[in-house]
Amino acid sequence: MGFLRGFDRVTKYTFQSFRMFSKYVPTCRSSRYCCPLLEVIIVSLKTLYVMEEIKSFESQQMMSTFQHSGSRDDETKSTILHSQQLNEFLVKEQSDNMKILEMLDKGCMKYGCPHYRRRCRIRAPCCNEVFDCRHCHNDAKNNINVNQKLRHDMPRHEVRQVICSLCGTEQEVRQFCINCGVCMGRYFCETCKLFDDDTSKKQYHCDGCGICRIGGRENFFHCYKCGCCYSNFLKNSHPCVEGAMHHDCPVCFEFLFESRYNVTVLPCGHTIHEKCLKEMREHCQYACPLCSKSVCDMSKVWEKFDMEIAATPMPEPYQNKMVCSLVWILCNDCGKTTQVQYHVVAQKCLNCKSYNTRQTRG
Repeated sequence: MGFLRGFDRVTKYTFQSFRMFSKYVPTCRSSRYCCPLLEVIIVSLKTLYVMEEIKSFESQQMMSTFQHSGSRDDETKSTILHSQQLNEFLVKEQSDNMKILEMLDKGCMKYGCPHYRRRCRIRAPCCNEVFDCRHCHNDAKNNINVNQKLRHDMPRHEVRQVICSLCGTEQEVRQFCINCGVCMGRYFCETCKLFDDDTSKKQYHCDGCGICRIGGRENFFHCYKCGCCYSNFLKNSHPCVEGAMHHDCPVCFEFLFESRYNVTVLPCGHTIHEKCLKEMREHCQYACPLCSKSVCDMSKVWEKFDMEIAATPMPEPYQNKMVCSLVWILCNDCGKTTQVQYHVVAQKCLNCKSYNTRQTRG
């Protein structure tokens, strides 16, 4: 009965040990879990725990023999010898598993480029040249020093061949090298042909975006109207703008949808690089470059405008002629058109009390 109870726990122990090897399994849902080495590891683990349960059962039987039958010395010796053989087998199995782990981890974080840590290079399907990653290709083939007619980006989904950085074997896209068995990237996405040993980025593949994102799937949601992934903090509060991420940054003109830099959503719904927004604020620019709405709460600034206008009387030439004149203004924040009294400092919207306005006529 002890053996049967132990055998029932084999599956439990196998899954616990499988967590040790989970970093070598593709985390991308679109990837195929097809690794002969991983199958060998799983089978070895199952065998290991089965043999451990058999060893425990044999030990119990041996103790029972010593207690109840002192005349069965020959059988006891045979049991001890069998246990020793089992122990040697288990030690060998454990040693083999450690060797497999060392082989899979060989060269981890030692290869790659400034963009990714990986143990492979890719052959570009567009120009048939070898690069560390698609960003390295785009930097080399799509810059100002290249003839404009020859500039191009690599189509990431069309990559078909990779080259192992350890043994130099060229092969079809896969996570494990067919020659040396090394894991070419702890994170692997078969759809995007993405390899990366640095799993601290928490990469995940978004089916809605069609590409891999970073930050952890549990921290983001995909907005199908905006066409991109946003933080969960914006799930019920962000203003939806059709294709908000499918355009260039209004400051640096980099395509935001595939940008490697952090992107933020403005209160108006437009998107921009965080570093570009910071640069705008450093230059005292607080309006969206696309729609001119305020990018933050400006109420304190408007109060200072009120004080400045109260302390600034109209110049002498305008006191009799324009002090009572009315002009029409358009508020960039609320979109309302109102008629207000003209002042040389600024015109205040009567609807939302904003000074982010422009004069239309009058």
